[in-house]
Amino acid sequence: MDIVIAGGSGFIGTALTHSLAEAGHRVVRMVRPGSSARTAGSGDTLAWDPAAGSIDAAGLEGVDAVVNLGGVGIGDRKWSPARKAEIRDSRLVTTRLLADTLAGLTRPPGVFVSASAIGYYGNRGDEELTEASAPGDDFLAEVCVAWEDAAAPAAAAGIRTPLLRTGIVLHPSGGVLKQLLTPFKLGLGGRLGPGTQYMSWITLADEVAAIRAAIDDPAVAGPVNLTAPNPVTNAEFTATMGTVLGRPTALPTPLLPLKLRFGAELVQHLLLDGQRVRPARLEAAGFGFAHPHLEGALRALLGK
Repeated sequence: MDIVIAGGSGFIGTALTHSLAEAGHRVVRMVRPGSSARTAGSGDTLAWDPAAGSIDAAGLEGVDAVVNLGGVGIGDRKWSPARKAEIRDSRLVTTRLLADTLAGLTRPPGVFVSASAIGYYGNRGDEELTEASAPGDDFLAEVCVAWEDAAAPAAAAGIRTPLLRTGIVLHPSGGVLKQLLTPFKLGLGGRLGPGTQYMSWITLADEVAAIRAAIDDPAVAGPVNLTAPNPVTNAEFTATMGTVLGRPTALPTPLLPLKLRFGAELVQHLLLDGQRVRPARLEAAGFGFAHPHLEGALRALLGK
């Protein structure tokens, strides 16, 4: 297939691009002005500038699938009003531009796979959440609701539109796991706050496989939770990391340094709030997780 990816140079996008290319698909990356992305040959990139509202619509005619993974990171700096606007706009503006453009094509793709996140559900304690659960009402939930709404023009035009509510993606090369490895290896890893908050996780390999299933399966549309079937509390995650690495985890992680560096709002939302998410639609579709349990996943990822 000819598959276009927006956000193909990110943590998930890079892995997805490699997986699709290895399977023999032609992968085309959306490239912004001034991007250092290199082309491996003609037709490997398409130009767009979401801030200016411009996109190479002709280059999207006749492609088989479009995957939208764009959006700035949410956990790398304090949430100032300007940063929160950037988090929101980097998702909504890009998604709207793609959805509107695809809806207007003469030969649109069969599927538009668009990113979302389990932040959609807000902080819900130990309530089990499926794709049918109501959204939350905090900042990230509001962003995710608007993010999914931005993809609506594509769905309204008859394009199958899976919405990927992704959890915490685990791989030592990036994301949360990369940040945790050093302190845990030093014996400084510990639970965050009460440790009762749920962490709904998925390995990068299963994330990529689930995205590919969303591309391929004509029955997959609408919200899809991309999480492993066995979420854990932060205390359980911490203890499992300690067991796998053979390091102590008895002392809780001090929160004050994190709040000083990243701000209290970010720490609360990303580290102390949680969601207990079940991948009901993937399970119903018969998706086979390579890593359904955390300890096995961490041992595979860390060679333990």
